[in-house]
Amino acid sequence: MNFKNSGRFVANNKALRIVYLRCKSRSPGTIEFHEILLLMNVKIICLLLAFYSAVNYCWAQPQKSIVSGDLVIFHAGSLAVPMKDIAAAFNKVYPNVKVLMESAGSVASARKITDLNKPCDIMASADYSVIDNMLIPKYADWNIKFVSNELSIVYTPKSKYASQVNDKNWMDLLLKDDVVFARADPNSDPCGYRTVLALQLAEKFYKKPGLSAKFLAKDQNYMRPKEVDLVALLESGSVDYIFIYKSVAIQHQLGIVTLPDQINLKNPAFAKYYATACTEISGKEPGSKDMVKGEPMVYGVTILKNAPNKAAALAFVKFMLNRDQGIKILLKDGQPSVIPLPTKNYDKLPKELKQFAIPGL
Repeated sequence: MNFKNSGRFVANNKALRIVYLRCKSRSPGTIEFHEILLLMNVKIICLLLAFYSAVNYCWAQPQKSIVSGDLVIFHAGSLAVPMKDIAAAFNKVYPNVKVLMESAGSVASARKITDLNKPCDIMASADYSVIDNMLIPKYADWNIKFVSNELSIVYTPKSKYASQVNDKNWMDLLLKDDVVFARADPNSDPCGYRTVLALQLAEKFYKKPGLSAKFLAKDQNYMRPKEVDLVALLESGSVDYIFIYKSVAIQHQLGIVTLPDQINLKNPAFAKYYATACTEISGKEPGSKDMVKGEPMVYGVTILKNAPNKAAALAFVKFMLNRDQGIKILLKDGQPSVIPLPTKNYDKLPKELKQFAIPGL
């Protein structure tokens, strides 16, 4: 018999220790029958204890099998590519969750919740302020800022003047009669009102009075409700240029005119300058208007108060914000992390998510 494992259990039991030491010192043929039975019982007890410890350990771990069911996510169009990749990676860890995603402009996504009462677990917005202004406090308690972006002018090799366009002449080329450009609808998508704000900033930066008004009056038939719809127009050759996030251009391998930081709404160092631009968009209530000021681009995410699947929602958001999981995918797709940034509702964050924010406004 092999008494090694049994010895670990009997070491602190005087009666069993005596039998164990006696048997260990003798050859197997000289061990008495009752001694064999006693030590066999000891081995059985050891196995039972090991099984009990294993069961306790398993129950102490996160129960991935419990996280299951449908998970509904409303997200900004500019998150379509990374969210698809994040969902695929998430399902490798949580295979029993069916991730159902709806892509739309962030304002339009929020209205699905506030106006249409559509069931939703997670809302990921291209502008964190959409969550703050439209969902908190009635529909959500908190908001985590997680990635940034920048506005760019995007084109293909077939675009008119593609070989000439740059950050110094784009405004002259796009205003030519034979050039067509597209932009997102300011009332549906943050990319739309950010384009309006960027054009105001460009007018100041290049010192060209009336520049913004000229752009807003041109090619209005090519305005679309969300920014990713613009890519289809560009790739089909219906338009020559689009105003869109740099991340989308990277994901679709399109040509990019990188705008100066004073215009692209990327750099926090220009926050005060960005705030000099403003525009009106449709408000939370029908017929109302909200004023939007320029500020550095920051995306936000929340879990809805009445989320049908809060367990899966919490697991997904935690996965998405982890720098070695979701954030790694977002960075690859051109959206760098800003975690952690201050959030005014820090005390209402689930404890598992507090690591991704800090208290503040």
